[in-house]
Amino acid sequence: MRSRRAMTALVATALVLVLAACTGLPTSGPVNVGREPTDAAEAPDFSFVPDRPQPGATAEQIVDGFVRAGSGPAGDWSRARLFLTDSFRNQWDPTASVTIDVQGDRRATENADDAVSLTLTSVANVDERGAYTLADSETTVLQFALVQEDGEWRISAAPDGVVLDQDFFTRVYRPYSLMFFDPTWQYLVPDVRWFPPTNTLATVLTAELLNGPSPWLSGAVASAFPDSVSLEPRSVPVISNVADVSFNTAALDLDASTLSRMQTQLDATLATATITAVEMTVGSTALPAEPQAVRSTSVSASPLVLTGDDFGFLTGAELDPISGLSDAMMQVVPAPVAAQVSPNRDFAAVRLAGEGVFRVDADGAVTALDTRPDLIDPTVDPFGYTWSVPRDAASTTVVFDEAGQPIPFPATWSGASQISAMSLSHDGARLAAVITTGGRSATWVAGVVRDAKGVPLGLSAETLLLGPAVGRGVALTWLDNTTVGILSSDGDRSVVSTQRVGGPVTSTDAPVSAVSIAGANQSTTVRLRGSDGALYIRRGSNWQQTASGIDVLATQQGQPQ
Repeated sequence: MRSRRAMTALVATALVLVLAACTGLPTSGPVNVGREPTDAAEAPDFSFVPDRPQPGATAEQIVDGFVRAGSGPAGDWSRARLFLTDSFRNQWDPTASVTIDVQGDRRATENADDAVSLTLTSVANVDERGAYTLADSETTVLQFALVQEDGEWRISAAPDGVVLDQDFFTRVYRPYSLMFFDPTWQYLVPDVRWFPPTNTLATVLTAELLNGPSPWLSGAVASAFPDSVSLEPRSVPVISNVADVSFNTAALDLDASTLSRMQTQLDATLATATITAVEMTVGSTALPAEPQAVRSTSVSASPLVLTGDDFGFLTGAELDPISGLSDAMMQVVPAPVAAQVSPNRDFAAVRLAGEGVFRVDADGAVTALDTRPDLIDPTVDPFGYTWSVPRDAASTTVVFDEAGQPIPFPATWSGASQISAMSLSHDGARLAAVITTGGRSATWVAGVVRDAKGVPLGLSAETLLLGPAVGRGVALTWLDNTTVGILSSDGDRSVVSTQRVGGPVTSTDAPVSAVSIAGANQSTTVRLRGSDGALYIRRGSNWQQTASGIDVLATQQGQPQ
């Protein structure tokens, strides 16, 4: 590798840290005894404590109180059950679903002395498996029947599930990742689910892991757990942050490789619930298994940029070049306007203005891949394939192998009239895209179906709608394993949307000149490049310019192992 070189065309913007004054610690007053420490996995249920039913409450007030009590999962929603009749109390299933709505839009109507309907403005839903999806329709109507018990109104019939305001949902439910393998058994792929952090969380996560992935990931991921294996008993006790996962006797017949992969999936899944170790057993017999090594999907924390002088990782006011690839990139004429680098940094897929999509190898080879007009920025996967598609022909994605030859690949994004941006996840198992259908733009994600060698065969039959685009989609990137960042333009403003795959979206204004986006391992790390070559990073709610003279803000698909 060449020595580190000063970047002559880059002007680093000084960063000024301002330390805010802090109030002092109290130096007088009584000493109060704190609570005894507990393990995170053994902590009591997440404790929002809603109000009890009030004496003399009307039927509408009882329904309103019951709905609000959905925010308190402690004791299996014991507070909410106080609003129900004695006979209905144990029939209601709060875990069946979550309706996420706009609390200020709720409208209760008393249809008769013993019936109340509640009209909601629906935003999203969480099903019994914890999967988050956008609501199919904007309006939902829930029906409640009530009777008098001991002179007080109580609910005798109600829909299963709870209702939570969109601004309150993430304070009661939290995201957890079920971990599956990609078809080559090299990468772990997260499948995000939402559950309240109760004492039964380890059991819920383990049971859902054994149930398999979400439908949109079918064919794109693999699980080591055979159908013959089940939890026995159906509970996962956690002591001192160690989970005991006990299976039926079918697990005794599994080979060492399968057990190792099972251990890997369990370790990674339950780690999202702060469980530090997992012991697999059959009755009192421990199953010998060591977790399998998997490839990391992390990228360099430094931005990868192209300037008039070099290509490499920006550190302060200097660039660290990539051996071989940096030299090759500087020889490309005309200069690239977009680039994505493979995990091993042995090649980059680039788009040249007016020329098409090319593959640039670290040995200096430059191969023309796609010369169709109006191509969007290409994306590469960890198995050496490059994906390219024209903006106005979303269904005609072409996948090129390492030799630059197209491989058979079925039509993509059926019914879409346009695609603005796309990017593969770092594990290669998911493809996110901003597409337009019926004049409306939205961000979608699909599973990537591959064979055991990693050859792409197509996209999953089902796709997942992440959310409508804010204005016109400009660029898209994966910020971490579960989150994509979407840069869009809406009139005279630019917007960055941070979108969890299977979760809510957060949108913030961005510099108006922003034309490209990149991340670095965390959903909070977002970088933008302006049309004038300025490089921005988000710090809190503000965008701070950190450099100038940037011709291309490249994206990374991983780093060498």
